[in-house]
Amino acid sequence: MQLVVKNEALRIDKYLAMQPDLTFSREFIRKLINNHNILVNDKPVKNSYQVKSGDVITIDENLEQNNDIVPVEMPLNIIFENANIMVIDKPSGLVVHPGSGNYNNTLVNGLMYYTKNLSDIGGDERPGIVHRIDKNTSGLMLVAKTNEAHKILAQDFANKLVKREYIALLCGVFPSNTATIDAPIGRDKQNRERMTVTAENSKRAVTHLTVLKRYQNYTLVKLNLETGRTHQIRVHMKYIGYPIYNDPVYNKKEATEFGQFLHSADIDFIEPITKEHLHFSSPLPKEFQEFIAKLD
Repeated sequence: MQLVVKNEALRIDKYLAMQPDLTFSREFIRKLINNHNILVNDKPVKNSYQVKSGDVITIDENLEQNNDIVPVEMPLNIIFENANIMVIDKPSGLVVHPGSGNYNNTLVNGLMYYTKNLSDIGGDERPGIVHRIDKNTSGLMLVAKTNEAHKILAQDFANKLVKREYIALLCGVFPSNTATIDAPIGRDKQNRERMTVTAENSKRAVTHLTVLKRYQNYTLVKLNLETGRTHQIRVHMKYIGYPIYNDPVYNKKEATEFGQFLHSADIDFIEPITKEHLHFSSPLPKEFQEFIAKLD
């Protein structure tokens, strides 16, 4: 794998850890650099090396991570399971996979306790994980139990054959009944932990919005993803001026521990091996339901 640096002035380990298409943790990246498995312009460098525009970074992808991720017993809301896949209803507050020093009490830890049958295409940190949803986003996500299922599902996601529908509560009264937000998303230069709409080092992102109900100061909406960028819905809602209620990152108002009112409510896909058409729905979390009930 090769990356060409554009207009960056960061330590190489930090730069690589921020790349959305790279699944390695920063800790593992440091090991690769020390072992000369990552080269810059075909030469070994130190972790402190500052990447600069035009640098060509070469990464040996045929490597396995070993971060001693341990199985952890936890309740898992598995709404469907067969020999190939699982459909999980993830609660708000649960991180999907280990990373950034957090190697315990993630969904992956729980999955590893529940079963040894998980795909390993994503590496040691992401067994079974074909896609992800944010820590404080609740709802449905797919898990692959075999590598064959994982490969097919990943291709289906790339080909937009997996349909996902989210429900969100926006701050403000959205005026139109429908809208399509087509705005590229990339890293926020002012805050590298956030994403933003930008034309620089970004990827196309498309979100379709349909109003479900308007309240005095809020709008309940249905959202369909045409692409799957990091924080896509949250970034797009902020961009159009109607941020998601209780979002601690993209909304300036104070947020509770529950986090953003964003729920992965429906998923529609073809089972990768049996080719059966499957559709699943998940009710809004209790906190979400109770809050909007008060708005009526």
